[in-house]
Amino acid sequence: MSRSTCVSFILLVLISATPLISSTNLSKKEAEKNEKVVIALYYETLCPYCSNLIVNYLYKYFEDGLDSISILKLVPYGNAKIKPNNTIVCQHGAMECVLNTVESCAIHTWPDVKDHFPFIYCVESLVYEDNYDQWETCFAKLNLDPKPVMDCYGSGYGKKLELQYAAETDALEPRHTYVPWLVVDGQPLYDDYTDFISYVCKAYKGTNLPKACESSLSSPTQKNANGIHKVCYTEKATKTMLSKLVLAISSWVLQDNVAASI
Repeated sequence: MSRSTCVSFILLVLISATPLISSTNLSKKEAEKNEKVVIALYYETLCPYCSNLIVNYLYKYFEDGLDSISILKLVPYGNAKIKPNNTIVCQHGAMECVLNTVESCAIHTWPDVKDHFPFIYCVESLVYEDNYDQWETCFAKLNLDPKPVMDCYGSGYGKKLELQYAAETDALEPRHTYVPWLVVDGQPLYDDYTDFISYVCKAYKGTNLPKACESSLSSPTQKNANGIHKVCYTEKATKTMLSKLVLAISSWVLQDNVAASI
């Protein structure tokens, strides 16, 4: 099966998924009352590791009943920064700001996750394939009316949504240091984000575990060879790592000079 055929098949599965409670309209207290686990993904559209997570892992949220015990919330802002006059500067350039805003508008237009996720999946599939300049084709592919999303973007309302997501992202405790930043019931998964299903199943307090939990709890997702998933770090985190690296190199050089002088 070709990759394009596979993507089309997954999109059809997502579109036909069982209706969910709207993730954007439920507070954490309401979710707890319903015994549902809250999954929140803080991401940015052009980070390749975010698109990898969405395209190759996150779609599993709709499989084997995981959506019956959890609520999925997507927050497309990531490592962007707010400059004077509320100007938003995105980590991967102006096009990332465009797509962050478009995806925010899609979430606003179709608040049920089963409705907006197929569109976001389609856009991120194009990002994953480095064809993100064709993102508008996702409307036709999914038979969606582009007008409400484009009106949201063109009117400036999308920017207001992004500023709200900025405030939510900046309020994270602990603060995010990279994306994708996946949180389950308020607890970040750090570099274990592809194993989100097992974390959801462990966090669920109900008695009826779905089929998705049977396999995930017995066979957790394997990490990559070095045990750490790749991420897009914030500017602050990058500077901190560089400072530590400089100090480490300076220490090694000093030790070598001392040893050479003895």
